[in-house]
Amino acid sequence: MQKPTPEALAAFDSGFPTDERAERRKMFGMPAGFVNGNMFYGVFAEGVVLRLPADRLAALGGQDGIGPFEPMPGRPWKEYVHVDAVMWGDTDALRGWTREALDHTAAMPPKVKKPRKPRKPRKTKS
Repeated sequence: MQKPTPEALAAFDSGFPTDERAERRKMFGMPAGFVNGNMFYGVFAEGVVLRLPADRLAALGGQDGIGPFEPMPGRPWKEYVHVDAVMWGDTDALRGWTREALDHTAAMPPKVKKPRKPRKPRKTKS
């Protein structure tokens, strides 16, 4: 997994909404924003990712510096878009999209945590 660039980290911070529903956590060791247990915003490589409704994904997809989010080749995250941090980092547009992502994701059902599986006992050498 690619480490985030300093520009991506700065874009994440400048775009993070000041809303009590938004929670900062880490996902895969990188900063991410969650609401009701669902990720709405995160950092990846040289940009940030946003979870948006399909119509907004289509509308934004044709703009420079914005494209599908595919963390592994051939494995796109269909509800997310990747936004270039250098081009869109500290802009009102990014803050607006982040707010949209928060509102969209907040309308989803809360994520239910799966119970942890019990650990198997270690085998001891005799």
